[in-house]
Amino acid sequence: ERGHSMGIEEQLGEIVIAPRVLEKIIAIATAKVEGVHSFSNKSVSDTLSKLSLGRGVYLRNVDEKLTVDIYLYLEYGVKVPKVAMTIQKAVKDAVYNMADVELDVVNIHVTGIVPDKTPKPDLKDLFDEDFLND
Repeated sequence: ERGHSMGIEEQLGEIVIAPRVLEKIIAIATAKVEGVHSFSNKSVSDTLSKLSLGRGVYLRNVDEKLTVDIYLYLEYGVKVPKVAMTIQKAVKDAVYNMADVELDVVNIHVTGIVPDKTPKPDLKDLFDEDFLND
């Protein structure tokens, strides 16, 4: 009776994706959008030198809705609403495609505009060690 294979229905166990992983996917998707300069630390939004990507993305569950808040600096001269909408779509798509998770709300907080020709941080430099390791 137990001899036949369960095939597809076999339960392989649970897959749990840590919120930090989702935040990282969100951060990378955001950083790749044209016009995004860097992320802003909510608590130190007044200083560009303290920027760290991990602190610019905050994921939380509000009333059973998955909400992400992204704090960032945009490059001078971009159309802010257009960039913000592009980020919202890119983030929702990336999280859905990579993690099969549906984000309900993506809030974009533009903390500032960076002057022309300000060097843009490299994608790998955006991830400080504590972001990758915590």
